[in-house]
Amino acid sequence: LPPVCSNAYRLQALMTFTISAIYLFTPYQWPALLIAFGGLVRGLISPHRCPSYLLFSTLTKKLGWHKPVNAGAKMFADKIAMVAGTLMVISWALDASFGVIPATALLIFSFLDVTTGFCAACWAYAWWHSSRSAS
Repeated sequence: LPPVCSNAYRLQALMTFTISAIYLFTPYQWPALLIAFGGLVRGLISPHRCPSYLLFSTLTKKLGWHKPVNAGAKMFADKIAMVAGTLMVISWALDASFGVIPATALLIFSFLDVTTGFCAACWAYAWWHSSRSAS
């Protein structure tokens, strides 16, 4: 898979942060569908087929912020976002409150990514791969 732009993913994290905040602090929980769908497309199909990633990648290229990185770790993060977003959608559909747990996790970890560039899922992915190759 071709590399992805880490700065485009930071903009994606900003979108995740915003949607998570909307989910947690407003009566609108339907935007969790965007997290679930985006995570599905980017994590299981390809980031290069996701409309938001394509938009953010084009924007970062035009601004000279394009920074290519390995897609594997970012796709792992997308799979986690897909699961969290799906749990948020299910919670919304059931009118239950358990969706606040994944929404809070996404809010915290996307904030870290946006403000510092630290992707916790990418770190976990790299750690997992290095621990498997050491065995």
